[in-house]
Amino acid sequence: MRYLLAILIGLSLLVSIDTSAQQQASYAQYMFNGLAINPAYAGSHEALSVSFLSRFQNVGLEGAPNTQTFSAHSPLVNQRMAVGLMVIHDKIGVIGQTGINAIYAYRIPMDNDAILSFGLQGGIGMYNARYSQLETYQPDLLFAQDVRQTRPNFGAGVFYSTNSWYAGLSVPHMINNVFSRGSDFKTVKQSTPIIVSGGYVFAINPMFKIKPNFLFKVVDNRPVELDLNAHLLFDDVLWVGMSYKFSNAFTLMSEIQVTDQFRFGYAYSVTTGLLRTAELGSHEILINYRFKFNMKGIVTPRYF
Repeated sequence: MRYLLAILIGLSLLVSIDTSAQQQASYAQYMFNGLAINPAYAGSHEALSVSFLSRFQNVGLEGAPNTQTFSAHSPLVNQRMAVGLMVIHDKIGVIGQTGINAIYAYRIPMDNDAILSFGLQGGIGMYNARYSQLETYQPDLLFAQDVRQTRPNFGAGVFYSTNSWYAGLSVPHMINNVFSRGSDFKTVKQSTPIIVSGGYVFAINPMFKIKPNFLFKVVDNRPVELDLNAHLLFDDVLWVGMSYKFSNAFTLMSEIQVTDQFRFGYAYSVTTGLLRTAELGSHEILINYRFKFNMKGIVTPRYF
């Protein structure tokens, strides 16, 4: 276990890591939590929507990543503007980061109930690395001092949606921050991902619908990431589906519409590489609640 933890920590020091961007790509249920990857998604639920997501990754490994996310967004009175808030806390080993972002979106009604939305977000990222807690084979000054720093963040996106399909483009982190102990030693470089996502809902019959989705992401000089997934919807109540991340993971997931306002989702992922022999998979829970604006109830539910 100690060797696996050392590998995880070493990777976080040697490669470009952005906790928020990494978790956006790592979310198994991003298609049900679009604000996590695109600020232009704000207001798309046509009501005040509050979500909580908790992800426990690579269960069984000491120091394995875990993430907690809180998000809230709502259109304003005129429906043209929307605001939101995203808070993400991510931890891997002795390294933790918390990101807080305020979000604004301007929504333009189009023909056939379509919406074209432009979004901006701004906030801060608080990085905390407790390197002094690491056990080393021999004294090492590089790991004797903890790092606690705060950096700004800005992001932007565009999101187009109709009753049956959607497409989005976003750059949720536009500032290439560097967290360091000093001018001579860079600890972590914050990446600038470009994310393209989309999906379509096919009505098989009044009881069954199928929704394929994709997520395409480019991060600096890393290999391009591609997620493909599909869900089957039963009677507008239960989603079941699967996802394949071409880099290293396969996911089974489901979401249930418990009431008109309350949704619950669960996803289980397994890696497809060598790490599979040492971990017990990843678990992810998503809770969403949409508040009613009036006694008539919320508008017709959207599928994304």
